[in-house]
Amino acid sequence: MQNPRVRDAKEAVGEKLRLEFEYQGLNINTFSGIYFRAFKQEQLFEVYVQGDYGEDYTLFKTYPFCEMSGYLGPKRKQGDRQIPEGFYFIEQFNPASNYHLSLGINYPNPSDAALSKYSRLGGDIFIHGACETIGCIPLTDIKIDEVYYLSVKAKSNGQTYIPVHIFPYKFDESSPKIIYQGRHDEKLKAFWRNLEEGYYYYEMHRRPPFVHINKNGYYDFF
Repeated sequence: MQNPRVRDAKEAVGEKLRLEFEYQGLNINTFSGIYFRAFKQEQLFEVYVQGDYGEDYTLFKTYPFCEMSGYLGPKRKQGDRQIPEGFYFIEQFNPASNYHLSLGINYPNPSDAALSKYSRLGGDIFIHGACETIGCIPLTDIKIDEVYYLSVKAKSNGQTYIPVHIFPYKFDESSPKIIYQGRHDEKLKAFWRNLEEGYYYYEMHRRPPFVHINKNGYYDFF
């Protein structure tokens, strides 16, 4: 909160978010956890909140992507303009971003490394402001003010691990609009089936899974 941009974000959206939390029976100063899900085909970024420890997470708000790059399918190399797909977490708060404010995810993770045939996987994948991207998720400045401020509040409330799960599409609502040359790629289909397991874990339990990456680069969920 010491950074001027973060203070400005609090001034711009803090009271609005407090009232929106209150409307949903939540307390912005004491909520236990926050969880992000993104869907590339629908170009939607969802924010879930847990009121008290042990309670279900509930959908708080959905933000549209401002812009999209690449196509359906994971990021597997540097320069492919792809938004990653998989199970990540926030590893960096950047209040001095070139895109207003930004939250960095831990791409590439061990799954990305294991499943890619390339040695240079790229990096610097962020959820950020503005409205341009070559592999990140831009939300516009006013929307990243809200997402960034809520993430800061979550950390302040004691959350040390903020999960970010990025899916190609909503598995229970949509079919993929295949617009890439690898539409018959069996490895891609297997990867998506693995992501689908993690998607339905949340749908069944109303809490994000504990995610383990096995020796083959696939995700296990607990």
